[in-house]
Amino acid sequence: MHTHGFKRFASWSLSILLGSSLLLTPLASESAHAAAADQETKITLLGTSDIHGRFMPWDYALDGPNPAGSMTQLYTMVKKVRAENPNTILLDAGDMIQDNSAELFNDQPKSPMMVAMNEMNYDAWVMGNHEFNFGLDVLAKISSQFKGQALVGNIFKENGDRYMPAYTIIERDGIKVGVIGMNTPMITEFEKGTDHLDGVIVKDPVEETRKAIAELKGKVDVMVGLMHMGLDNENGKPGTGVTDIANANPELAAIFAGHMHQLIESQTVNGVLISEPNKYGTHMSRIDLTFAKEDGKVVLKSKEAKALAVKKADGTYEVSDPSLEKTLHPFHEFARADANIVVAELKGMNLVPADEIKGIPAVQIQETPLSDFFTEVMLHYSDADVVAHQIDNDKAKLDVGPIKKKDIAFNYQYTFGEVTVYEVTGRDLKDYMEWSAGYFNSTRPGDVTISFDAKRRASKYSTDDFFGGVTYEIDLTKPYGSRITNLKYSNGKSVQANDMLKLGMNAYRMEALIAKGGALEGRKFKQLWSSKDASAFGEIQGTIRNLSIAYLKDVMKGVYEPKIQHNWKITGVDLTAPERADVVELINAGIMTVPTTEDSKYTNIASINILDTVTADEIEALSSKAGINAAQFKGVKTKGAFYQQLNKARKATPGQGTDGTSPSPVPASEKPVTPAKPKPTPVPTPGAPKPGTQKPGKPPVSSDNGKPTVAVPGKQAKVTAAHLNVRAGASSKSKVITSVPQGTMLEVVNTGPAYGWVKVKLNGQMAYVYGKYVSILK
Repeated sequence: MHTHGFKRFASWSLSILLGSSLLLTPLASESAHAAAADQETKITLLGTSDIHGRFMPWDYALDGPNPAGSMTQLYTMVKKVRAENPNTILLDAGDMIQDNSAELFNDQPKSPMMVAMNEMNYDAWVMGNHEFNFGLDVLAKISSQFKGQALVGNIFKENGDRYMPAYTIIERDGIKVGVIGMNTPMITEFEKGTDHLDGVIVKDPVEETRKAIAELKGKVDVMVGLMHMGLDNENGKPGTGVTDIANANPELAAIFAGHMHQLIESQTVNGVLISEPNKYGTHMSRIDLTFAKEDGKVVLKSKEAKALAVKKADGTYEVSDPSLEKTLHPFHEFARADANIVVAELKGMNLVPADEIKGIPAVQIQETPLSDFFTEVMLHYSDADVVAHQIDNDKAKLDVGPIKKKDIAFNYQYTFGEVTVYEVTGRDLKDYMEWSAGYFNSTRPGDVTISFDAKRRASKYSTDDFFGGVTYEIDLTKPYGSRITNLKYSNGKSVQANDMLKLGMNAYRMEALIAKGGALEGRKFKQLWSSKDASAFGEIQGTIRNLSIAYLKDVMKGVYEPKIQHNWKITGVDLTAPERADVVELINAGIMTVPTTEDSKYTNIASINILDTVTADEIEALSSKAGINAAQFKGVKTKGAFYQQLNKARKATPGQGTDGTSPSPVPASEKPVTPAKPKPTPVPTPGAPKPGTQKPGKPPVSSDNGKPTVAVPGKQAKVTAAHLNVRAGASSKSKVITSVPQGTMLEVVNTGPAYGWVKVKLNGQMAYVYGKYVSILK
């Protein structure tokens, strides 16, 4: 007690002395603080990753603009940061040269990605797994164009030398920063079956980071990691995530992660600060390190990380740097020209039907001619008994007309997907199919929509696989692992567990299936053939994209007319319930929405059920959206009954479309309505009723203040709704002539014969609009 009392007294006495000192010499104190601040140095590290060929804000698969992220937009951001802090270091964590047509330039003199990186003055670039997709010769050619330091510390030549350096030392304002670069060891699995890694050995990045740290000690003031690895271990394999690196190497101040296409603004593991900038150039990670000199030594005082987004908080996108765009323009035109090469003509029907329900992609829940097409291609070239593939694009689309190279790329988005044939059993096939069917949620009585498992929906690639060469049903009323029913070969013979068959699929998917935690964990399969084999079609021509083009040109002779193959269907969902039609209309009208994740990033993660009890909150919310009084639904018990009654009430409300939806947009075939020039307002007749005071029986319309007024011929009606249907008659059931946008001026002819309708003249034609949605100008 005595000791504690003395400490409190000493602390109190010291504070008084310090306080007195501060009061006596404020200028000296301020000077001391300023001197300390002057001694501090802030180094800003900017990290990009997984840009995958986005050198310009353009999607070459679509041949259309894509402002979501690109090198040119990132350059604008980099310039701003450099202006703020000249002590800035620019780094990239890999997967730069693959996708978005970047591979078109492998045999060209220069890669647009290297041109962009050099113009932006990147200091270091670590090799990602996709850098090795084309073999070591191509990588050597492209990486030799980079003026910064290329890194990859855990890949070695067979003679024991490192393939590329493990680290580089970058100095800013006297501070020496050691940057250590590693690639995911999963590269050995990703490139299995190819010769891309012939001549090199991939080692453990955790151990190689430890060795690099030992080599850097005493040479630098701080060490950071530049790792083409995600936060967590991949496929459950130790040493494949930066968490393991951080736990084993606390000497690192920070790590820029990549590979997993995730946005991690700031996370600390074992004292190591970690940041990952998502994918496709949409973000850039920023890590600020603040240093001070203490006793002649440089000491790291603080560190913080955040993400810089190309899409700003107000919804606008970062400007694309015009000087870099000009430099990259020749590459841009080259890629566009290639994307627009016509390879065939599609006749008969579109390959993907329109989505029946907004937010539920048809391409993922039903057999489409598009999935059948890729099945057809794979079966033709592989000689497999059964094939499997995925469509990663929910917006897949290919309509009747010319088929261009960009259409194939848009609909099959995995650039290097191929057909590899394995020898498997019927049991293996069934287990794989059951895993795939786990993409969907189980259903229960009353479910009228098919929905997706939230975790599977959020995965890096689609895990909803389609199978050809067999027919089957997916019964969602059955538990996970028992959903595949009526599984038969195309010849009608049932698939038996002990059958031996040839399965053609993507090798990347197979590696995931047999990995730890996979549906076929631990199983080994004999590889019989790969479309990328030198004896087959080779590395480039053996991709599904190029096989599809060859099939259209060489086999189909430039004309493709699809036929539905009726390979599979989903059962266990009530698609015939009368209430379902109301659900569809309410969703498509924007009154209801399909369930999404909390961040709204992934849609349709739960089925809509019509037998569940409806809550007062839901009644109030949906009624409000529909513009209907919720009181009339008092006593309604089930959601289905409420949806039916709500939709009926909505349809009965004048001004809605005849199909029960909100007014349609103006058809593209119609010319926009030219606003008529307002005519002078006539002088009111003495004794005439004032606006809002007409006697009952006179059909009213709305005025600017919302009160009814008499429609006087010669006046103008201004449309106040977002879009308003213009009808042939004074009834909500009359034919819709067109739909006009908000602000359109209509010439008033007279009020209609029915209460609330206004007769107008539009392009010389007499028509009617509902008065609630126009304002009569005075």
